[in-house]
Amino acid sequence: MQITPTYWSRRLFIQSLSAATAGLLLRPLAANATPGGLDPKITDIVRATIGIDTHNHIDVPLLSEELPGPDIALASEMQKSGLSAICMTFAVDYVKLTYEGQAYERFLTGLKAMDEVLQKNAMTRCLNTADILKAHKSGQPTVIQSVEGGHFLEGKVDRLQLAYDRGLRHLGLLHDHDASTPLGDIFTEPPRWGGLTKFGASVIRESERLGILVDLAHADDNTTNGALKVATKPVIITHTGLNTRLGNNPAMAKMMLPRLISKSQAKIVASQGGVIGVWTHLADNAQQMADNIKAMVDVVGIDHVAIGTDTKLTTPYHSPKDHFEQHDKNKQVHPAVINGSTKEPRKSNHQHRPSGETTTNSLWPPLTKGGASGFYYELVAALLKAGYDQKAIGKIGGGNYLRVFDLATAKQA
Repeated sequence: MQITPTYWSRRLFIQSLSAATAGLLLRPLAANATPGGLDPKITDIVRATIGIDTHNHIDVPLLSEELPGPDIALASEMQKSGLSAICMTFAVDYVKLTYEGQAYERFLTGLKAMDEVLQKNAMTRCLNTADILKAHKSGQPTVIQSVEGGHFLEGKVDRLQLAYDRGLRHLGLLHDHDASTPLGDIFTEPPRWGGLTKFGASVIRESERLGILVDLAHADDNTTNGALKVATKPVIITHTGLNTRLGNNPAMAKMMLPRLISKSQAKIVASQGGVIGVWTHLADNAQQMADNIKAMVDVVGIDHVAIGTDTKLTTPYHSPKDHFEQHDKNKQVHPAVINGSTKEPRKSNHQHRPSGETTTNSLWPPLTKGGASGFYYELVAALLKAGYDQKAIGKIGGGNYLRVFDLATAKQA
């Protein structure tokens, strides 16, 4: 992919815009949601920066008979977290797909369920960068609609138009299992397709035409490099970490290793203007996550790192029908690793986090004794301790994502 002058001019525009908003100390959360007892510097940075989790699963029903699903306190959890926005994602391939059209049905049902969640929480989807900035300025938490895996396309690239019209602005090309019409090779499976497929390439081109950000998480290196040759705009890999940062649990490290990125591959993505989201996995506390972020920054630079927790901000949803039509468990369910041992996790619409019911805001102990501070507060405090100032935290926290999101969603003149 060639980096055009347009890329750099828009990048400078967004960076200067981010600096301006930081200087205004805008208010992304209600005053009564700010945790007491924290260092004012932490709360000021949380307010000033646009914190975005680029990959957060919100569990909803994927079967029409289970609609509308349980009440989900999304807005209050976002207020507690300190985040301004999340890329609200879901996947349709956790339960085995058995017939043509099923992935599309689940996709449409998932979007309808998310419509209900947003309506009940008085929230809307952001469709462009201006929407995100407006929501942040007004103190309104918001979401960017994402989906993990192009299974719903079922070989029909024109379905991207409908997805776009329904508010999709962030597309994960791959997930844990091949789509009925494969888009590329998955990093946890033996290579089968020689990297990016012809259909995968057509999906990238159409996504760019419409204004949808392409996410290459779950793609192996060959697929990623093929995608970079096709793409004319920067891409993102939302949730990973360096394969040199394996944490303190050898069994968990062994399970997660195929999902981690090498330094050389990270540099390739960054060299094309891309952004890499660092996740919470293999970090036992906020400081370890900050150290993992710092390690990534040391490799690719401060302008190419973001947050992609791969967690759930709200309570997991467990379908009554989750017990049937599962994939072979050796392929479908990654073993949860707890204290070096393995066991099958509770089935839900996401499976990596071993504790089952742990949510984004309850990953780590609070910063204050007897207090309860949310995820972004914890991370900002840790990033400060790691030596980053407000400008750098603003880039990692959401500014870098905003840059590539703006490039992806901006309409061409």
